[in-house]
Amino acid sequence: MAGERIRSNIIDGVLPPGSQLHEVELAASFGVSRGPVREAMQRLIQEGLLRSEPHRGVFVPVMSDDDIVDIYLAREALESAAVRRITGTGRAVLAYKALDKVVHSMEAAEKAGDWKAVASRDLDFHTALVAAADSARLERMFTTVISETRLCLSVLTSAPEARDDLVQEHRQISEMIRADDTVGAIAILTQHFDGAVVTLRRRLGAEAEDAQAG
Repeated sequence: MAGERIRSNIIDGVLPPGSQLHEVELAASFGVSRGPVREAMQRLIQEGLLRSEPHRGVFVPVMSDDDIVDIYLAREALESAAVRRITGTGRAVLAYKALDKVVHSMEAAEKAGDWKAVASRDLDFHTALVAAADSARLERMFTTVISETRLCLSVLTSAPEARDDLVQEHRQISEMIRADDTVGAIAILTQHFDGAVVTLRRRLGAEAEDAQAG
């Protein structure tokens, strides 16, 4: 419970990047002892949603350009491995069904102009992709980088809309997987991540400029 509440507060911006967390204050606000809060914070540190700094305390990470590039480098490696495991191994049909369902949800959110929902479905798509590979170790590693991705995406909360090609790229990836086209799926995946890095770095720069102007 404590972990989920802290996680939600980080993702929703209630605890913005740079915020310091205090066990006593959190325990009091949640109505629990310090033990569960301490354990929750340790789990979130392992996930990358919190950062422990010696002699200073525990903070919500402030993402830099280098962090964004590194996170998406790791995601590209993990998800490319998932694609290779799915295609050509009899897993493509089930994977496509799961991915297609998410893409339909993305399309509906896009038509409604609900860009926050589009971003949420984006993460659902990639989570489903890795799950379809049926590899416990890939999923375990992916848990960390997808949590850090959520921190990156929080930078986009002020963006008016998602990239125009975002939903289409997910549709293309799912179709490539259905066709057992490993090379094609990885190519679109790489293009998708390259675009995400450019968008996130641009928004990060805009946020920094706004902060300086304020």
